Amino acid sequence: MKDEILFGSKTIDYTISFSERKTLGITITPEMEVLVKAPEGTSQEKIREKVLKRAPWVIKQLSYFLSFYPKMPEKLFVSGESHLYMGRHYRLKVTAAKKEEVRYKGRFIEVYTNDKSKVKQLMSQWYRRRAKVKFQEIAQPLIEKFARFKIEPSDLYIQEMATRWGSCTPKGKIILNPELIKAPRPCIEYVIIHELCHLIHHDHTTKFLELQDRMMPDWEKWKEKLERLLA
Repeated sequence: MKDEILFGSKTIDYTISFSERKTLGITITPEMEVLVKAPEGTSQEKIREKVLKRAPWVIKQLSYFLSFYPKMPEKLFVSGESHLYMGRHYRLKVTAAKKEEVRYKGRFIEVYTNDKSKVKQLMSQWYRRRAKVKFQEIAQPLIEKFARFKIEPSDLYIQEMATRWGSCTPKGKIILNPELIKAPRPCIEYVIIHELCHLIHHDHTTKFLELQDRMMPDWEKWKEKLERLLA
């Protein structure tokens, strides 16, 4: 069950789960999810009061985890600039042409357009197209690997996200940030595996971590690489 409260100018979204427990607890995950665990029968009003009371702490924790999320430095999208694709650096080459096109050749990403102000947009569209193809290609063998657990994502979707590399919905749809296409393949595999593990264990429990360790023993290395490369 999902809900939200407004605290000042900030909206706090949170997920509620009920169980046979005596107290109401709030947890913030590294993926910046706010999880509220409440005793069965707790009213929504009481939960909202608790979240509102803890709102300053929740926002502080969200800000802490946000500091670990990489933000790509602003690019000018001019010839000679370095841009990443699948973990490799490519030199941008902008060429005047009537036909608008983006392609990579050798160690260059070549953008053809008569309007230099459109270079950023054209590259963003190209990255998204490449992400759609490559993510599916990378995900398929991993999905097959998880078939033993009798789970399969309902869909693989590309969506820009300000603070996440990936997420999954309650209905089993895995959402991936197109920015991931700039990272090496193992980094992309790590994010996909992380979300596949969530289809089995929804919270970051010990069982979740044990499964992630089993399916990708060196995941911490690639998580660190992802954060360092795209910082």
